[in-house]
Amino acid sequence: MRDFSALIKNWYLQNRRNLPWRATNDPYKIWLSEIILQQTRVEQGMSYYLKFIEHYPTVKDLAEATEDEVLKDWQGLGYYSRARNLHAAAKYIHNELEGKFPTTYKEILQLKGVGEYTASAISSIVFGLPKAVVDGNVYRVLSRLLNEDTPIDTTQGKKLFVEAAQELLDENDPSTHNQAVMELGALVCTPKNPDCDNCPVWEKCLSYEKGTQLTLPVKSKKTKVTRRFLHYFLLLCDEHLLIRKRGTNDIWRGLYDFPVMELPADREPTKSELKQFNITSVTEDGQFKHVLSHQHIFAQFWMAEVHSLPEIENSIRVHINDLDSYPMPRLLIRYLESSQQFAGD
Repeated sequence: MRDFSALIKNWYLQNRRNLPWRATNDPYKIWLSEIILQQTRVEQGMSYYLKFIEHYPTVKDLAEATEDEVLKDWQGLGYYSRARNLHAAAKYIHNELEGKFPTTYKEILQLKGVGEYTASAISSIVFGLPKAVVDGNVYRVLSRLLNEDTPIDTTQGKKLFVEAAQELLDENDPSTHNQAVMELGALVCTPKNPDCDNCPVWEKCLSYEKGTQLTLPVKSKKTKVTRRFLHYFLLLCDEHLLIRKRGTNDIWRGLYDFPVMELPADREPTKSELKQFNITSVTEDGQFKHVLSHQHIFAQFWMAEVHSLPEIENSIRVHINDLDSYPMPRLLIRYLESSQQFAGD
């Protein structure tokens, strides 16, 4: 489509947001920003980016951090596999690549947690390689620009949009082009209220001509959501309680939570079930709902004074004032912030 790249780049240079990762060409910082911003709004991710740059100014610093330290700094951002993969990739760069960030698309793609989009973004922005990016913003811009209703979550759709993005790419300046099309999707070609009157390519946009902007892009599949009912137990003994590090086969891997029991909906723990925790009586201490992409978590928190803390696999005894030292899921942070028992700790 003639002049598309020139129009969006001109618009971008006049309207782009002043973001800290745009003031550097350091591949480590660009990579860090791209990982943080996966499935995360810029407004939310900004403080995490600044925190990571402060705590881990180089890939060496990140590689030498402990997993608990990295997860603690990531706490509240969600999708914790991103943090674990980021940490693993930093170790690989530091230990196997002698601290040198890979410079080719293929090599960048081999980093743990890096997919085609992230590899394209880093290789084009930092190294000027002619690789078009295709993320959610780009899917939306291109599907509307071309008035294309092929579902973006199908093999055919992904192939079609990758080819279209590559065809439209300015190979002489892929960095500015890619950032421009992503910024256009973020600021103008938004999901629900696209600002078509201020779009630099509205005259070329086929969905604007047809009035189909709000129907695009198309997805063929609906996300299946599982409802889970978790009962957490805060077992207090001399101002200490048990927390446990979560294992590898469920959500929140590597984070800490309290002893937990998963039960069917509308059923509370029985007296016999409570015995495993040395509990004779419990007090309700809050109910919370936590929404994940594929799961809705309904959590009930129970408080219990016990004479001795039970032996539970992967659990450790901590003082209630030290809870903040351990990375926990946002669900538990919300509970601790609201519970009178922990107010002010």
